[in-house]
Amino acid sequence: MSDDADTSPEVMLRFYKMLYPFQSIFTWLNHEHTPTKLFTHREFAFTLQGDVYLRYHSFNTAEDLKKQVCTLNPTRFEIGPMYSAKPRDKKTVRSAAFSPQRRELVFDIDMTDYDGVRTCCSAADICSRCWGFIAAAVKVLQSILVEQFGFRHLLWVYSGRRGIHLWISDPEALDLTDDQRRALVSALTVVEGGKEMVKKVNVRTAKGLPPLLWDALETLRSAFVPLVLDDQDCFSSQEGWETLLQLIPDRPIVEKLRNEWSQDPDRPSAQKWEELKDLIHKKKTDSRLKEALEDIVFQYTYPRIDAEVSKHRNHLLKAPFCVHPKTGRVCVPLDPNHIDRFDPRDVPTIGQLLRELNSSTSTGEGAGWEKTSLKPYVDLLDRHTMGILEEVRIMKRNNTTW
Repeated sequence: MSDDADTSPEVMLRFYKMLYPFQSIFTWLNHEHTPTKLFTHREFAFTLQGDVYLRYHSFNTAEDLKKQVCTLNPTRFEIGPMYSAKPRDKKTVRSAAFSPQRRELVFDIDMTDYDGVRTCCSAADICSRCWGFIAAAVKVLQSILVEQFGFRHLLWVYSGRRGIHLWISDPEALDLTDDQRRALVSALTVVEGGKEMVKKVNVRTAKGLPPLLWDALETLRSAFVPLVLDDQDCFSSQEGWETLLQLIPDRPIVEKLRNEWSQDPDRPSAQKWEELKDLIHKKKTDSRLKEALEDIVFQYTYPRIDAEVSKHRNHLLKAPFCVHPKTGRVCVPLDPNHIDRFDPRDVPTIGQLLRELNSSTSTGEGAGWEKTSLKPYVDLLDRHTMGILEEVRIMKRNNTTW
């Protein structure tokens, strides 16, 4: 294991003591500078060395959280909902009096769900090329959740290896019931099925494509050519073009293209796509074929959401700025406006950060992370939190409950 990927207990303890931004995490979760139930009644769960799992911890302050993290020295820790009682008191309260009350609306997108379409990597591997699928997912969800649902406080966090998490902290999101979360996720789910390419687009009604997805289709069309056709060249192999042809509800077109592509298999995906479109456009009266083209764009590029993560308030999700145990990379917040420029290989590792801290000539009082390349990511979280704090301040001034 390289020094950058070293996540030994000694290295992790130094990271927690010197670099982890506990105060920033506290303020983000708490929505105020002084402790509220959003923090004191919040569940934290810890994964220790040897995969020992501890649930229902809770803390009064950021310093309390830091002390416990440094004592337990977990490989990671997760954040859950605000409960009706402090989670650490769970054993002393009646079960009926202990239930999740408020929780961010969260989403999880994992690159392994794209293994049926990406050609550059597979399984746990990821590169800047296949990150394009995640980038397309971020653009679509950011647009839908902000413009269609009206959410304002969205925090995107790289998972440390092959995916991305989203935390939505609006009061309307915090107060969603499990039934409401299920309904919302159902409305956002387009590609269904397992991790294989047998996934089928399942969104159309008798009235056609739901209005919720009109803008998403335009966004994904702009990503489809450079990502699916040019970069990933998804239809270059026989397996790739056969998968494509299975999505066309017209046997003559399928047989014609299968014959032509088998005789000249080296033609690029972009050419195959144009040939498919040309044949479909000649049958203008068959609306099924136009819809099939749209559905193919959705199937290859629409966000593949892990619905179970989003449906329940009591679901736990890895805290931002944890370290991935396999890569040593920190789970850093990301700016959705610059998602195309993100390269997971550029994310700072725990080894890199500790070397930067050791070589720092700064003698100021500031937190350790301020002296390392972790600073812009913590600053991003703090700016995000400032938006939440400002809204809380305005609502208090107007005597409105957050």
